[in-house]
Amino acid sequence: MITFSTWQAFEDEHLDNKSLQLVIPKHHGAKLTDIPDDQLSEILPVVKKLASATGAENYNLLQNNGRLAHQVVDHVHFHMIPKPNPEEGMGIAWPAQKGDMDKLKQLHEALKSKM
Repeated sequence: MITFSTWQAFEDEHLDNKSLQLVIPKHHGAKLTDIPDDQLSEILPVVKKLASATGAENYNLLQNNGRLAHQVVDHVHFHMIPKPNPEEGMGIAWPAQKGDMDKLKQLHEALKSKM
C-alpha cells in the first residue's frame, strides 16, 4: 500500500488482474460529488504514475457512482485496470447513438450555466 496525506493506493485483492490498482481518497464520501476538490487534486497524477509504474500500455480508469452505475462499495475509489489484450481487462459495451445537435447544444448551455 502507498499512503499520502489525502489518498492511498493498493492492489485490488478481489480480482485476478494482478496489476489492477485502487486509488482511494482518505476523505469519506459515497460519490464523487461528496469529496472536496482539494481531496481530489492528486488523484489523476497518482493514477498516471501507477499506470507508468505497472508498465500498462493500455488501461481503463473507472470510477462508479451509485448502484445503477455498478458501484458496490460506498466509498469513492478509482480503478486503474490494465488492458493487456482483447480477452483480459475491462470490456465495455456502450450503445453509441447519433445525437441531436440542437438538444446537445441546449444541454451544453444548461450545464454551463450550473458550473
